Amino acid sequence: MKPLIEIESVPIEMKIKVTHSRLEAVRGTADLEIHRDNGGLQIKSKPIQLRLDTFEARNSIRPASTGNAIKNYSQHGKNGAYEATAAYAQQGELMLKAKIGEDVMAQVAAEALRKDYKPNIGIDFLPKVGPEISWDPGQLEISYEMDKLSFDWRINKNQFEFIPGDIEISVTQQPEVIIKYIGGPLYVPPSSDPNYEPIDVQI
Repeated sequence: MKPLIEIESVPIEMKIKVTHSRLEAVRGTADLEIHRDNGGLQIKSKPIQLRLDTFEARNSIRPASTGNAIKNYSQHGKNGAYEATAAYAQQGELMLKAKIGEDVMAQVAAEALRKDYKPNIGIDFLPKVGPEISWDPGQLEISYEMDKLSFDWRINKNQFEFIPGDIEISVTQQPEVIIKYIGGPLYVPPSSDPNYEPIDVQI
């Protein structure tokens, strides 16, 4: 009698992917920064400085200060005193040398008139002293500065990167048991089978 059942076992099927660890070199990078400092043109000029001192010129026309006025008046007073002393001395000398009957007073008066007579034509130069002039020369300074460029390099050295390994396990087929019925059809009752053969039973 043939077997009626066929049993098939399907094993599990797995896929394993292994990635080995590795060491990779990372290429260095370089960054460049450029800074620009602007120059320029600078011009400095200093004009001529002129100084005029007119103190003495104004003082020759009119005393420029109270102190100068007092000084001038005192000098005039000294000069007048000296002249009066000289005149009295001369008059006294004439009186000492006078003779009897001589008109001494007429001589004194005539001498006084002769000395006091000073022609005045009304012409004078004013101011009598010119101003004092001094000056500083002018200056011109020109400075030019070119633009400046500065470069800043930032270089990163080569580095190494470690990449660890990896294992991937994937199941491509699950395990299973396949049971197949390989016998013929079963008839109930058995006599309905067209190929039915009675079984002889001997007692």
